[in-house]
Amino acid sequence: MTKPYVRLNKDDAAVLLVDHQTGLLSLVRDIQPDTFKNNVLALADLAQYFNLPTILTTSFENGPNGPLVPELKEIFPEAPFIARPGQINAWDNEEFLEAVKATGKKQLIIAGVVTEVCVAFPVLSALAEGYEVFVITDASGTFNPITRDAAWDRMSSAGAQLMTWFGAACELHRDWRNDVEGLGALFSSHIPDYRNLINSYSTLVSK
Repeated sequence: MTKPYVRLNKDDAAVLLVDHQTGLLSLVRDIQPDTFKNNVLALADLAQYFNLPTILTTSFENGPNGPLVPELKEIFPEAPFIARPGQINAWDNEEFLEAVKATGKKQLIIAGVVTEVCVAFPVLSALAEGYEVFVITDASGTFNPITRDAAWDRMSSAGAQLMTWFGAACELHRDWRNDVEGLGALFSSHIPDYRNLINSYSTLVSK
């Protein structure tokens, strides 16, 4: 059954970055490590650019999962950070759930590691509670394409929308006339080919 188009709204969206931990990142094999790290930081910069409430969480930091990727704490020094003592599904942690509710947003943009667990479980839980959920596929990673595809199918079948960080940025922005330089800078920082495009544009404009 085809569902009506629900687009991202920058005034009603929050970002949840789930378990981007140094140990777990070593498990990601469905996308190149450098590309994956770039995509995660692109999503973080996107959240900052659009001023979206952002929540960081980790699971069992003292175990093999390891600490949060340090760049994320640097980008969001004031964001809620919930170090879950053991709950695998972030939605099972009361502090995390309270932080999500405190944003007052009904659209949740979610990414994490690994896709079929740390992403899928809170996504399915949020959908069950009536949130509109958007999964950033290229900022989420797991063991292999088979595992990833099964997780994507499970989430999309439940009603989640699967997007990339670039697609999410464009949908949030809506119109280039809102800010050419700002969005161009965001894209240029994470897409080398786009930097060439913006440099060409800047040269033409300056003339």
